[in-house]
Amino acid sequence: MSDADSTISEAADAVEEASDTKALDVVARSGFAVMALLHMIVGAIAIGLAFGQPGQAEATGAIEQLAANPWGPAVLWSCVVACTGLALWQLSEATLRARHLPRKERLGKLVSSGFLFLAYGSVGLSFASFAVGMRGDSGDTTRDFSTAILRAPLGLPLLVAVGLTVMGVGIYFVVKGVRRGFKEELFRFEGRRRGKLIDSLGVTGHVAKGVALNLAGLLFVIAAAKQRPEESTGLDGSLKALREHPFGPYLLVAIGAGFICYGIFALVRARFGRM
Repeated sequence: MSDADSTISEAADAVEEASDTKALDVVARSGFAVMALLHMIVGAIAIGLAFGQPGQAEATGAIEQLAANPWGPAVLWSCVVACTGLALWQLSEATLRARHLPRKERLGKLVSSGFLFLAYGSVGLSFASFAVGMRGDSGDTTRDFSTAILRAPLGLPLLVAVGLTVMGVGIYFVVKGVRRGFKEELFRFEGRRRGKLIDSLGVTGHVAKGVALNLAGLLFVIAAAKQRPEESTGLDGSLKALREHPFGPYLLVAIGAGFICYGIFALVRARFGRM
């Protein structure tokens, strides 16, 4: 190893040690708690949609409800800090801590934690937008995004790729739920009565979230096939579309309940999960 490589390695070790602090751990766990709360609110909105209530069954709709309470600004900025901390923790997982893994595992960690870094960071930006008064409709944002992609070179296959990627993430959640791939995150409850309840919440929540993501991804693919970006309306639009089907309200209630289960599971993970 050259002197330059040794210096870079030592610097990376120092940054990794600095990132492995109690403060970042607490903030990251707070971020998990915020994500848990958002899932529970989205689940409640989805159940409300089944009974004809208004609302946006997406993160922005949940954030809007949090902003409506008397402590809205303080809550929103607290969530910005929590989500930013969680995003930075995922970034350190994807880069600094992944350096010590075998090459194949390192690549997988880079993709998974890198994706979560972007996801949690975007949620933090949404909180910040609401905190400064910039509030938008999630369906309009998704339609604008789809329109921009379709107008770009190779826009049609790109939009299909976006839809298939979202569906792939959905399938991942379903498989993770069915195979109980989340158990390693809450190993301390293994073999306990409480662990069985947490397993049930994890399975139900992951499968429900996976089904919802598959519906959202399918709308991207349909929009690309018809070349009508206005039909791509994200998670909120896909859930609202279910109301038009005979068994749609029942599915909405089931998905909403699943999201609430996922939120409760994520809340337990925020407190007791391995970091």
